[in-house]
Amino acid sequence: MKKYHEIKSQLLCEPKVWLITGVAGFIGSNLLEKLLKLDQIVIGLDNFSTGHSCNLEEVKRVVSDVRWQRFKFIKGDIRNLEDCKYAVTGVDFVLHQAALGSVPRSINDPIKSNDVNITGFLNLLVSARDAGVSSFTYAASSSTYGDHPALPKVEDNIGKPLSPYAVTKYVNELYSEVFSSVYGFKAIGLRYFNVFGQRQDPNGAYAAVIPKWTDAMIKGEEVFINGDGETSRDFCFIDNVVQMNILAATASEEVKNNIFNVAVGERTTLKELYRGIEEQLKMCGLICRAQPTFRDFREGDVRHSQADIQKSRVMLGYEPQYRIFEGIAKAMPWYIQALSRDGTV
Repeated sequence: MKKYHEIKSQLLCEPKVWLITGVAGFIGSNLLEKLLKLDQIVIGLDNFSTGHSCNLEEVKRVVSDVRWQRFKFIKGDIRNLEDCKYAVTGVDFVLHQAALGSVPRSINDPIKSNDVNITGFLNLLVSARDAGVSSFTYAASSSTYGDHPALPKVEDNIGKPLSPYAVTKYVNELYSEVFSSVYGFKAIGLRYFNVFGQRQDPNGAYAAVIPKWTDAMIKGEEVFINGDGETSRDFCFIDNVVQMNILAATASEEVKNNIFNVAVGERTTLKELYRGIEEQLKMCGLICRAQPTFRDFREGDVRHSQADIQKSRVMLGYEPQYRIFEGIAKAMPWYIQALSRDGTV
């Protein structure tokens, strides 16, 4: 993590102005916390469609008052071009996290996913280009690999998309490539692999598997495993994702106009994940009363996913700090505390 430490030291000495879209979301609020702790100036844009004001309040509690004063929040929508133009004014670095995630959500409502993930992306890309921002880093997705069977997943080899969500994230990459060749405006896309960690909402129909299962296991509710439990994923802890965003945003011009995997480079099956969460709960003094229930495979899901992170290591200096169960161990106190505030434990 030598490169990451060097960049953080440089930022402390020479603060920049950052824009985080989706700042009230899971990933956005974690980026906000890290940047404020590095004494950066941060603009945040969110419309609270999937983000929560409580995430911003939590960041406010964990940073100093002086640092919090360096944050400016804009309630706005990336689907509104004027909101995007206003948000990028005077900004050095853009971290574009705002999107409608979830494969099932996109299958149920492809028009809205297209509107947010493609139209919103294009609005922000045009605004950043016109404002002359120094760098533009955006959240891409491992769903872009689609039906390509090879493991591990290498950035240059993708298959056909399996969901509307995957289509929208691939179109982001295509627009980024075109903006580089036509306008000379270079961006970096980060293909996230199953990100998890503190502030990830366990509620709702489209909640990610780790917070959803943890929530159910603490409450003694039924845990559903899609398929036979042998489906595997490359789960990536949020701190690794924060590291990659900062490395990408500060990368040299030669590195821009690239796509990078953001992962650990390991596979964990759903059965292994269940046992791992159960073990972490026991270590926290909680007994899991739930038993998993197996049901049909979920439409649009790939069977196995694992990233090759060599390109990220070589070109950006990325070194994942947390493997899956180290990340769960670090996040578990937050999950338990969040449920305590709800009166569950």
